[in-house]
Amino acid sequence: MARIAVIGAGTGAMAAAARLAVAGHRVVVYERTETYGGAVRRFERDGFRFDTGPGLLTLPAVYRDLFVKTGKEPLEDRVELVQVDPSARHVFTDGGEVSLPNASRAGVVAALDEALGAGAGGRWGDFLVRAREAWDRTRRPLLEEPLWPDWRVLGEKEPYPAVPHKRLLRTRRAGTLAEIGSWELRDDRLTALLMSHALAYGLDPWTAPASAAVLPYMEHAFGTWYVRGGIRELARAVYERCLERRVEFVFGAEVSRIVEKDGRAAGVELADGSVAEADHVVAGVHPARLRALTERPLDAEGDVRADPGAVPPARFTLLLALRGAREPGAAHRTVVHPAAPESEWDFLTSPGGDLPPPPTVTVLRPDDPTLRPDDGHEAVVMSAAVPADAPWEEESTARRYTDLLLDAGRLAVPDLRERLLWHEVRAPGHVADETGARSGSVPAPSLAGGQGRFLRPANTTRLPGLYRVGGWSHPGGGLAHAGMSGALVAGLIVEGPGFRGSQ
Repeated sequence: MARIAVIGAGTGAMAAAARLAVAGHRVVVYERTETYGGAVRRFERDGFRFDTGPGLLTLPAVYRDLFVKTGKEPLEDRVELVQVDPSARHVFTDGGEVSLPNASRAGVVAALDEALGAGAGGRWGDFLVRAREAWDRTRRPLLEEPLWPDWRVLGEKEPYPAVPHKRLLRTRRAGTLAEIGSWELRDDRLTALLMSHALAYGLDPWTAPASAAVLPYMEHAFGTWYVRGGIRELARAVYERCLERRVEFVFGAEVSRIVEKDGRAAGVELADGSVAEADHVVAGVHPARLRALTERPLDAEGDVRADPGAVPPARFTLLLALRGAREPGAAHRTVVHPAAPESEWDFLTSPGGDLPPPPTVTVLRPDDPTLRPDDGHEAVVMSAAVPADAPWEEESTARRYTDLLLDAGRLAVPDLRERLLWHEVRAPGHVADETGARSGSVPAPSLAGGQGRFLRPANTTRLPGLYRVGGWSHPGGGLAHAGMSGALVAGLIVEGPGFRGSQ
């Protein structure tokens, strides 16, 4: 039985802890805050309850596997999973809108043809076929296996089979998500729909590789799911599974240093000066934080994977308490697209001193009685990708974004401002405080192509005995990918460096 110290109680870290405990190891989780879940938190006030992190789940099979492997008990025995249908309602400023059925290619094609004109559905359907090919090519190396030692080959070749496009007497193929929209979808509204999937993960569509096409494909192929009571209930279920497997949690325990002995990780030192010895250390923290805890480089010189110095966009969220009942047939998720999406994308990467343009806004309206005081009220969550390095310490910045989100929300929620009882602002600083992520930025899933710049660091490090877990490590961000990182780390510790992933 090995002693394992886990830094952080995010979902990926807890997934690793539960699996390692089942394998017979003694696992202790050190969390600097007073609760578990990382970014998967809850805010409660006046009988209203809100998810403050992710609001929906894709690839629920990751957590189904976790619960079966750690207790031979279905996930559905612990939480109620609800398939969201329609998957999303998309609203455009020209007055058009479309509701996309969940996990139905034929239904999506028909809906797009009816809403956007004949041919729109066919182009999107053809795109999904190509996106599936990219998914099939990258699913194992970028989700189910530890990062290859020769990871550079994943960045050299673009797995998305782009359609040849003639331009200025040259034949080119889309290399970015924006080029897919321009050259293959050939409709501003379809392009906006595609880009919204990238923005949800803080990706810039102009630089995100074409392989980011797997993001809408995952939703299409595996469905969009909601956990009754909110996604926080999923984190609670994983935490309780850890306790059942005798994982020990120490809250309010900030790790100040990773202890080394004989050239390997040998435990953690806490802020109070105490030392907890361990045979392995699993770190579920931001790369900048991990560097501060160690005394040596953790990756090879010249490594170009996901620049740890870069600050990807963050998320600005409004929690709205509304008077009045949710109208019948209201969509669970509505995405409101701005009139000038190019301005939003430019501002996310180079905010400068200009006022922010209207962003793409996601509105979540779960039909869930557990989130509201009674049926005469409604709890709504609105969010948008924002520059992480904007002057969030200035009250005017948050006020400006609040107005932008509320203006967009009128297209998703009838009489929004008139129904508003109160709202709570969740700026990037809140995420930074809760997760330790630099500037509150949000990690994206690992992606192939792009010369490796969209890959996350490997779960192993150059310091023997030290492992990385969670959204800032392979296979990247998002609930499903973070959960898979836990499975990969557990496999590497239990089976050793020969571990090659799930079969």
